[in-house]
Formats: sequence, C-alpha cells, structure tokens
Amino acid sequence: MWDYADGMAMMRLFWAAAGLLNPAAAELDEGRRFPLCRPGPLAELWSGTGLSGVAVEAIEVPTVFADFDDYWTPFLGGQGAAPAYVASLSEGRQRALRDLVRARLPAAADGSIALTARAWAVRGTTRSA
Repeated sequence: MWDYADGMAMMRLFWAAAGLLNPAAAELDEGRRFPLCRPGPLAELWSGTGLSGVAVEAIEVPTVFADFDDYWTPFLGGQGAAPAYVASLSEGRQRALRDLVRARLPAAADGSIALTARAWAVRGTTRSA
C-alpha cells in the first residue's frame, strides 16, 4: 500500500501547497483520508484477520521527474483526488497552485526533480489449526 501519509513526496508537496492556498483542500488529502496507509494500522489489520508473525516493511522507490512539466502533467488528468482538485479550480487558482508547488520543489541545476515514493509491504502467516 502506498504511504500517502508521509512517504509519497510527490503528493505531500502538492497537498501542502494546496492547503496553504485553501485550508479546505486538506480534507481531500489521501494522507488524511486513508489512515490505514501507516505501518501500525496495517499490522493491526493483518493481525486482526488471524495472521501471525505480521511484519510491515517499507519499499522506497525513487521518483525522478525530468523537469517541472513532467511532475505537474499527471495533476492535469482529472482522475484521482489531486487531479480532480486541480480540475475544480479556476485557471487563476490553478496557476497559483502550480507556481507555489514549483517554488517548493527541490529542482536540480538541470531542472530534474528527485523525490521518493514509499509503499508498505505487509506479510503474515496463517495459524495452523
């Protein structure tokens, strides 16, 4: 499961900027809406189904964007919480959000943007009868 709470830098940067411009946007943030995307709740869920030896491990994935347009374009598709939010904004508000996100991204001298995405892998074993 993707770590929308803390480990999806692409989304964290977007929602942080959106929340600065419009505090109501925080309610759409997957990190807030999906409390299950953290190690503790995932382990509890799996243990609660009767599995034993439950372990939760992070998988870190580099997400490198060639430039800002490479980063921003997925937010223009209209599908998913963040793109739907962008689509709901007026052109001026979209531009303000885009400019704030751009200013906050860690761009390298060549314009590339290196971020990470984290997913949680969970495993457990069935208890034998």
